[in-house]
This record gives sequence, structure tokens and C-alpha cells, in this order.
Amino acid sequence: MSTAENPAYPVGLRLTARRVVVLGGGQVAQRRLPALIKAGADILLVSPSATPSVEAMADAGEITWTRRRYQPGDLRNAWYALIATSDAEANTQASAEAEEQRVWCVRSDDAEAATAWTPATGRSEGVTVAVLSSDLHDRDPRRTAAIRDAVVEGLRDGSLVAPHLRTRTAGVALVGGGPGDPDLITVRGRRLLAAADVVIADRLGPRDLLDELPPHVEVIDAAKIPYGRFMAQEAINNALIEHAKQGKAVVRLKGGDPYVYGRGMEELQALAEAGITCTVVPGISSSISVPSAAGIPVTHRGVAHEFTVVSGHVAPDDERSLVDWESLAKLRGTLVVLMGVDKIGKIAAALIAHGKAADTPLALIQEGTTAAQRRVDATLGTVAEAVRTHEVKPPAVIVIGDVVNVGPPTTV
Repeated sequence: MSTAENPAYPVGLRLTARRVVVLGGGQVAQRRLPALIKAGADILLVSPSATPSVEAMADAGEITWTRRRYQPGDLRNAWYALIATSDAEANTQASAEAEEQRVWCVRSDDAEAATAWTPATGRSEGVTVAVLSSDLHDRDPRRTAAIRDAVVEGLRDGSLVAPHLRTRTAGVALVGGGPGDPDLITVRGRRLLAAADVVIADRLGPRDLLDELPPHVEVIDAAKIPYGRFMAQEAINNALIEHAKQGKAVVRLKGGDPYVYGRGMEELQALAEAGITCTVVPGISSSISVPSAAGIPVTHRGVAHEFTVVSGHVAPDDERSLVDWESLAKLRGTLVVLMGVDKIGKIAAALIAHGKAADTPLALIQEGTTAAQRRVDATLGTVAEAVRTHEVKPPAVIVIGDVVNVGPPTTV
């Protein structure tokens, strides 16, 4: 009987505590077993050998492993079978037994002889996406995988779900937007943006994402919130509270990570005092990602075993400074300075005064991860002049240490 004109009937199998037999312990089993384990199946693996990963599953008690080749009767009482051995004759015999025992059977070597096909699957927020080809003779796994990936990505970033079906929850989400490239925001952060009613955004957040928001979303520039009798941060806190109390889903979109010089904890504390539910979504910090994008590893074997991140918005000679520059000068690792472009001359002078060599390599990366990114190399002794000569402007990440010279040579 030919099945070429009859597409597969899609169905979800509930395999909890039900017997599943897997023949063969190679790469196919290694890929398929985790999902079967997650489904709660009672799994019997029949194979004389297995990959290290499959063996680890058996050692952990996640599957039962019978170390021999297939024998007739192995599929008795099974609900589902995966046949994936390298022995074509054994596969044919097992497939015939599955047919006789009325066990749904997947064949890794012969889809036409199988009674079931494994779809390309993906998961997002409690939804399983399964993609099957309707044409037996055109079952290109790359095509079904690509379709699966597109659907899952759409579900994750909210672009695939119709507006009235978007999951929205009243309250505030503090979302780290990453260093600037809109593709570097987390999946969860992008999904929350897609479900927002109000977005209060920082200047250093991934601004390109704001253009993708639906027309009804109110976008507020945090820098333009009227301060009145409040300080800037207090005004932002009050705006978050006000919109949340109106039952809106509010996203506070920040650059980098909310808790790395982002004053995220101040906002969370204000929201907690007001009884507002708050979710914190970590972001990729510019302290690591921007040097990486410019070809600089903050650590490197034999060069730097640690890196330290400091804020440079207060000069070393300012009484408000909380940074121990003398101790930092003694460290052998990498020093990453954020928000320090206009103070870098004084910072360099302080480090040199406390013993850091004036010829210590240094790099300034302006607008890191964006199309406007540029890198300027200097030393502690020449950085003040380099900033003036090359007109380096914020935002820029400053990396100090031998790791600057680890990668290929760069030009301005």
C-alpha cells in the first residue's frame, strides 16, 4: 500500500509511564531520548553500545539499557518504538514486529517503512511547535527545521501572535536591553516588549526595537520625563508606578543590564514600596560584550585571570568617589571602565600615580555593537590626548590591560 498520496495525521502522544523501546544507542538515539525522557516515558534501550551521552542517561537512571542487539519480542507491550540501529536486517525485523504488535514505529533509515514520523519540534512558553512534511518524497529535514525555527522565534519575540492574543500582565518589567545591537536583547525581554502597553526607555537602550512596537504602545523617553520638584530618578519611579496602577503592562527598557550601573534596584525598591509587581530581566552588560565585539577578551590564558568593572562617572579626586584607585593600580588583570570618557585623563593619571605603568595598553570602544562602533587604541600615558585627537564621545567602554593587544592589530 502506497502512502505517497496520504499525508501523516498529526497527533500528540502522552507517554507518561508508558513503555517506549529504542533500538540503537547512536546519534539518533542521543538526539531523541531527551524529549522522550522529558515526556515521562518508561524507556528501554536495546543496543550493544551507546554514545557517552546516552550512556550517561542510563547511568543516571533515566533509561533502562539492555546491552545486546535486537531480538524478536523486544517490542512486546511497547506503545512506541524508535528503530535506529546500523543493522538494516534487524531494522526490518523490528519494523515487522512493530506492525504485528500494533506499535507506532519510527524508522531512522526508511521513512516509507515506518508507521510514524518524528516532526521537527520546538517549544516556547508552554506551546510545542511540531512541523511535518506532507510529502513523503520531499521530507527535507532542513526545510521543516527552518519552518519550526521561524515559528518558535515568532512566538518568542511576540511577532507571530496576533495583538489580541498577546500575553500581557499588568505591572512593571525592568528589561536589560543589552549593549545597543537590537539582536542582543534576550528572548524574554523582546517578548515582554511585544506585550507592553507602555515602554519607558533609556537613551542607551536598543532604540531600533522601539520602531517595531505596535502603534498603540506609548513610548516615553526617560530623559524627557518632567522632573518638577522631583529628582530625575524619582520622576522615573513615579512614572512607572503611575502607569502600572492604571493596570498597564509597563516595560522599563534599559541599556546593558538593569543592575550594572542601571539603578534598577532603586526602581524595584520604589515599585515594591508602592505594591507594584515587578519582573527583572537580565541583559548583556556592555562591560563584557562591547570589548568582545571589538576583538578584546576581558580574560585570556596567560595574560589576565580576572577583570574588574568600575564606574568612571566620578573622577578619582572627587570626594564622592567610592573607587579604590590605588588598589586597582596594583591588580594585574583587566580593568573595564564604564561612563568614564570625560574623566579618563584623571583616571589614567591616578592609576599611573599609584604605580600602573604609563605604557599599559588601553582601548576605547565607542558605540559598541552598533553600526557606528569604532575602536581607538592608546596607553594610559597617551589616552587623554587620544580622546581629544579622535574626538571620542560617550557612550564608550574603556579597557585597560594587556588583553588589548591579544587580538589582531586594529586601526581607528
